[in-house]
Amino acid sequence: MNDTPGWTSPGSAPSDGQDGSGVPGPPSSADANGSTAQWSKDQPPADQWSPPTDRTTPPAPGQNWGTPPPNVHWGRPPAAKPGVVPLRPLGMGEILDGAVKTLRTYWRTVLAITVTVAVISQIADILAQRYLVPAPPEVNTDATPAEQLQQSVDSAQASLIALGPSLLVTMVASLVSAALLTVVISRAILGRPVSLGSAWQEARPRLLQLLGLTLLLAAMAVAIVTVGLLPGLLIGGAPGVALTFLGGLGATVAAVWLMIRFSLSSPALMLERRGVVPSLKRSAKLVRGSWWRIFGITLLTQLLIFLFAMIIAIPFTIIGIAVDGEGFSGLLSGTTTFGWPFLIITGIGGVITSAITYPISAGVTVLLYVDQRIRREALDLELARAAGLPGYGPTPGTSAVGG
Repeated sequence: MNDTPGWTSPGSAPSDGQDGSGVPGPPSSADANGSTAQWSKDQPPADQWSPPTDRTTPPAPGQNWGTPPPNVHWGRPPAAKPGVVPLRPLGMGEILDGAVKTLRTYWRTVLAITVTVAVISQIADILAQRYLVPAPPEVNTDATPAEQLQQSVDSAQASLIALGPSLLVTMVASLVSAALLTVVISRAILGRPVSLGSAWQEARPRLLQLLGLTLLLAAMAVAIVTVGLLPGLLIGGAPGVALTFLGGLGATVAAVWLMIRFSLSSPALMLERRGVVPSLKRSAKLVRGSWWRIFGITLLTQLLIFLFAMIIAIPFTIIGIAVDGEGFSGLLSGTTTFGWPFLIITGIGGVITSAITYPISAGVTVLLYVDQRIRREALDLELARAAGLPGYGPTPGTSAVGG
């Protein structure tokens, strides 16, 4: 018999004199002294008992306790979120949202970095286009097809050589931007702002290694593409064209696979303070088993960045052509020589585009790295301790994301 008349604990058998619904019924036997228990005729109606308001044990099957008390959560509690993303495995939308939220929350530091880098890059590109890129040769209508092809090849080769300084400046500026933004985003995950000076102080010792890593990845991609195209170019003719196409396609696939495999090496180098080769190995380990997921998120990010860049670039290009009479006339005549007004207007559009797209691209890369470490190494626990959240142990001495 239950100790408390009129209460049936969930899952227990009915007590004597109860019908299993929690409502006491009339006694069916005498008590120990042989006398019959006297029950009042004014009994509460059946099935109208109210459950206790502070009960937190789940109800038994078939029972309904009504609305649970406030602040009572069934199941797993929500993940801690000290910064721009929750400390748990992230979805694709959360990664993109975290990159955008970093830009919105720490816009002063982020824009100070990206606008400076974008202005330097655009100035270098404008000067290269104005003074280094040669004017396109006039097409001789009487030239043979072979001569016209040779002219096109010579013009493209001269343009690439002339754009070398601009590409070098742009690459260095992008490296500095990626290094500084990696530090900013790693602090944003913990909810801690960082100034431009402290970000530079933390990123500066790693810049040379980051440059070496970038050059190594570029050399690997060029080598793969060269190996794929070279046999077809050496053979020549129709078989050579077919072999060049197949070799180029295979080389492109191999280069993409390799770039995704090593896509997390940059944040590994910056945040874990590893060398160039250990960072490549670290990225390969983190990407293993998640190549398609990382490829899909990276591809979607680059498509969104491309669309945003086109939305900004097209209006500035149209305005530049309309303002620059020389550029408009050159466009009609088939040449590509543009004056200062066109270059300056399109350069402003490039600065705006770069200032927005740089932090998005860097943010997605860093958050992918953090997400893979959370999935494989329970980095969320270390991040929670680094953020000083209660219940995760003592706060470590460093606030870096690196392990």
